Amino acid sequence: MLHNTAVPNLAQRPNGFTAQHMQNFVSFYRDQNHWSAGPHLFIDDKKIWAFTPLTVSGVHSPSWNKLAIGIEMLGNYAVDSFKTDRGFEVRQNAVAAMATLCGVLGLDPATIKLHKEDTATTHDCPGKNVEKAEVIAEVQALMALRHAGGHVI
Repeated sequence: MLHNTAVPNLAQRPNGFTAQHMQNFVSFYRDQNHWSAGPHLFIDDKKIWAFTPLTVSGVHSPSWNKLAIGIEMLGNYAVDSFKTDRGFEVRQNAVAAMATLCGVLGLDPATIKLHKEDTATTHDCPGKNVEKAEVIAEVQALMALRHAGGHVI
């Protein structure tokens, strides 16, 4: 399940996430919200950060916490571009993560959901600039390239 942070946005994290930011998320989810976990991955334009183990149910969407891997992307894609600059780099990292997870876990990329598809939430997440069909097509293309023995640089 694909999400965006909204806050912080790309401008608020000009160098992406840091280890301290991840610790701040731990405090936010565990200490402030009293949740048992958070999203599984945080993705910025530089790295893919593992947050909640994939063997544990995440906390990221009311209806699908136990059914979906939560992927949180840095940015506010209601306003930030998902096709250029740093937003595009976040997109590439998210697509790579989803292609890897789908390939390793045997998941069909067509089942990828956006947070806003959960009827138990009111969030327009990951924002209007994230087009689900395009993301799924990119995940499928990357998986096909990897399956055919292509190399990704």
